[in-house]
Amino acid sequence: MTAPARLLVASANPGKLAEIAQLLADLPITVVSLDAYPDFTPTAEPYDTFAANAIHKAQEAARHASCLALADDSGLEVTALAGRPGVFSARYGPDDATRIARLLDEMTGVPEAERAARFVCVVALARPERLLGTWTGTVAGMITHEPRGAHGFGYDPVFEYDGRTFAEMSQAEKSAVSHRGRALRAFRAALPELLYD
Repeated sequence: MTAPARLLVASANPGKLAEIAQLLADLPITVVSLDAYPDFTPTAEPYDTFAANAIHKAQEAARHASCLALADDSGLEVTALAGRPGVFSARYGPDDATRIARLLDEMTGVPEAERAARFVCVVALARPERLLGTWTGTVAGMITHEPRGAHGFGYDPVFEYDGRTFAEMSQAEKSAVSHRGRALRAFRAALPELLYD
């Protein structure tokens, strides 16, 4: 019997790790986090696209751990702000509340019909010697005028999809439609064939 493949999820987010482990539970894979490699410190995200950052993180982690590695980069693109905050979404302020306040301040005076936005997530999978693939998920919505809801994280309280913000949805409801959920499901569909590639 073949030993389970080891997959390093290059993230310090325990929620993301749990989501991926659950998604892959029926495959011969052992999912590990960066906690298994305390001597590894991921570098910054130096590129100007989600795909380039995800690929960089996956390849860096795969080479360090000598195993399969999965990484993602994601963010919010707002049409009225020419795509900002984009790849700088997590660096738009020191914490979620500050980032949301900055976004809403920049959206002051933008009418309802022009508040379109989308979340983007790119997932990359690499072996130490090469990239195996990337998968993209997006979800379109609107930026609200004020935060709503008590769940989620990041920009969830101001991103409205189908009448509710992501922060007003349960985790299961959000995962069913979210950018990350869509990217991960596309990755999951392709993974069995890639395990032996």
